[in-house]
Formats: sequence, structure tokens, C-alpha cells
Amino acid sequence: MKKNFLMFQEVRKIFSDYLEKKSLRKTQERFNILKIIYEREDHFDAEDLYIWIKNNNYNISRATVYNTLELLNDCELVTKHQFGGNLSKYEKCYGYRQHDHVICIECRNVVEFCDPRIYQIQKKVEELLNFTIHHHSLNLYGLCPNCKKLKN
Repeated sequence: MKKNFLMFQEVRKIFSDYLEKKSLRKTQERFNILKIIYEREDHFDAEDLYIWIKNNNYNISRATVYNTLELLNDCELVTKHQFGGNLSKYEKCYGYRQHDHVICIECRNVVEFCDPRIYQIQKKVEELLNFTIHHHSLNLYGLCPNCKKLKN
């Protein structure tokens, strides 16, 4: 629990510094959204987040949720994904290990996985092409076990 608190303090400071650098207001609503995101363990879209916020009696507008997500993406505290379709999904990313995704093409469920061989391939590509790779994104699409069962 203490580790999570310390990490959140770091994340809060990064966001605060970013807002200050951009001459943007440091509002309680923005910091509440940050806190809510860093308490989650899933991938979510902006509307899911807004509904959760409303259902939990926070007084934060839909526009503030959408705008804050963009700010958090810009300062690299959340990652924005396009997993197909026209809906963006987000996840917290500060202090989290590199991972990849498998996405169900039917129900849109997202599963994270980590395979060290992918990192090895990344290192080989770096060496071969003389690149310095900062991060990568790998998304695999298919049918999850539940949707596969329903199709059969």
C-alpha cells in the first residue's frame, strides 16, 4: 500500500509540473481523475471513466474527463490505444512494465501479456538497424475463449 501511495505522489508531481510548465490550472478535478485512473487495473474508454465518476458522486464534467485524459496522455502518465473501431482505450503507464495486448474482435476484451522474447527481438532490431528504441506496441487480434465457444 505504501508503494502505491509513493508512486501516486510521484505521478501527481509529474502532472503538477506538467500543468505548471504549460500554464494550465491545477484543479482538484484533474487530480481526482488522475487518482481514479491510478486506482484502476484495467483498460477503459473515456465514457466508461466518466460514468464511473458520475456513479461515485464526483462532480466532474464530461469535457473535463476527456480533456484531462488528453493532458495525461501528453505528459505520458496514460497511454492511449486504438484497438480497432473508433473507440480509444486508455491505461495508466507510469512505473508499469512494457507489455503487449491480445484483443477479442467480438467482445473487445483486452488481455495483457508479456513475453521476454519480444524484448529480445526489439534488441536485435535495434542492433541491426542502429536504432534506439524507446518503446513498442504489439496488438494481436482474435477470438477470446468465451466468444470462440459462442461461435461453435
